[in-house]
Amino acid sequence: MGDQWDDGARVAAKLNDLHTLLSAWTTVKSLISRQDIHDLWARHVEDSLQAAPLIEPGTTRAIDIGSGAGFPGLIIALATGVHVDLFESNKQKAAFLREAIRVTGAPAAVQAVRIEDSRLPPAPLITARGVSALPVLLASAVPALAPGGLCLFHKGAGYEAEVEAARKHWSMRVRAYPSRTGAGAVILRLSEIRRR
Repeated sequence: MGDQWDDGARVAAKLNDLHTLLSAWTTVKSLISRQDIHDLWARHVEDSLQAAPLIEPGTTRAIDIGSGAGFPGLIIALATGVHVDLFESNKQKAAFLREAIRVTGAPAAVQAVRIEDSRLPPAPLITARGVSALPVLLASAVPALAPGGLCLFHKGAGYEAEVEAARKHWSMRVRAYPSRTGAGAVILRLSEIRRR
């Protein structure tokens, strides 16, 4: 991972810049719930940061599906130095992400299309948070996943039913890491993914 991971003060400053920018944009555009602005750190930033230690050493590139206001992809890019392609088809959110990258210097690029329309080469890491049910998410993610790659998906309570539904069509190794920021929530680390 990049040297930024070891520079906590620098990362904190960049995250603070993102917080300020997101607060300003959310007063005009609905990027996240206005209630969430007051709880931005725990609800979005800290939740996103939990994925960073689960990334394989040496990972240099990732794809984030349905990036929204940058969670978790932009946070991962800032915290780890991994280049993240942020897929966000909503034009307002894509515009915010471009400005956030400019302001923070995050190693990221905005792809203002759906992941299904990607022309990028597959990546060794795919992340997503609050996008869709696991069976649907895997159908979108796997074509963009490099051989031997892994997925880190933030999921809420009830994730077991999603995993069970996904196993009807996908063979995969699943590890669930309990969230420190949401009761019953997890980060799913999926590897060895193959369609049945």
